[in-house]
This record gives sequence, C-alpha cells and structure tokens, in this order.
Amino acid sequence: MIIGIPKEIKDNENRVGTTPIGVREFVQNGHTVYVQKSAGAGSGFSDSEYEEAGAQLLPTIEEVYAKAEMIVKVKEPIAQEYPLIRQGQTLFTYFHFAACQPLTLAMIESGATCIAYETVEAHDGSLPLLTPMSEIAGKMATQVGARFLEKPQGGKGILLGGVPGVRAGKVLVIGGGVVGDHAA
Repeated sequence: MIIGIPKEIKDNENRVGTTPIGVREFVQNGHTVYVQKSAGAGSGFSDSEYEEAGAQLLPTIEEVYAKAEMIVKVKEPIAQEYPLIRQGQTLFTYFHFAACQPLTLAMIESGATCIAYETVEAHDGSLPLLTPMSEIAGKMATQVGARFLEKPQGGKGILLGGVPGVRAGKVLVIGGGVVGDHAA
C-alpha cells in the first residue's frame, strides 16, 4: 500500500499522523510511505528522521494526496483539502463527523473510505485509539485550568501550587471516565 502523511494545516495543529518509528514499521512491512516535507516539525521530528525510517519526502500536500492510497492524519480534513481526496482512497484520522456537516457531505461526495479513529472499537467495546487522546486531555485539563485562573486571562489570580504564606488552590474534577481520572 502507498501511505501518505501530509502536514496538518488546521490552525494550531502541530501533531503529525505518524512518527518516524511508525513509518519504519510501515516500510518494514512492505508499504511505501510518502511524507510531506516538514510534516513532523511541529512534533519535533525532522525530515531526515523520516528519510532514515524509509519515507520518501514530497514538497507539497497536493503531491502526497495524489500519490497515496491511504492518508494518515491527526485532524479531520479542512475545506481546502476536500478537492484532494478521491474515490478509492482511504483516510484514517479523527473525523468528528457529527460536529461538521460540510465535512461529512464532502467525504461522502469524494467516494473515499473514511476510518474515524474515534469509532474504532476493540473486541471488548473499548475505544483504543480514543483512549490515549482522552488521557492527554485529562492531563492537560489541570494545565489549561490553571492558565485561566491567571489574572491576565480574567481569572482570580490563583496559583494552584501555592507559595509560602498563600494556600494552594483547590481543584474539583466533575465527571469520571478516562479524562476525569487523568485530570484527578
């Protein structure tokens, strides 16, 4: 299979669909992998790491989509990617179709096979591809919450960790599940 890893172009998205180690696994299993130049830069992976893993670099997102039978991304395609997606191609990414009717309609019209990470189930009904993202969201919840407690962000100026003479902030986690457990 020919696998393409485009650079994510959604605003503020710095993740990449596959790490160099993932590319190595694909290549060792007989697949050809094309990675868009600088696709991994936002995640700290250099082009040379992808090349050493066996990927071939392409300069543009258009070339990656044109060559690949399967596209591996992190975030759902945005409008400027819709025309690049074609019938017979497989897209493997987070889609969140319920949140975006134009995306849903564009993917139906493309004729591509769309596999949404958030819907992949294990035999026991668990969501193995969604769970790690929920763990990250839980870990980030405290960090983001603390940021919004800062005065410049409109908060009360509470320092969660406290300092000598000032009590630490109190945190209440409402809800459970993977996100709540990791936030706690």
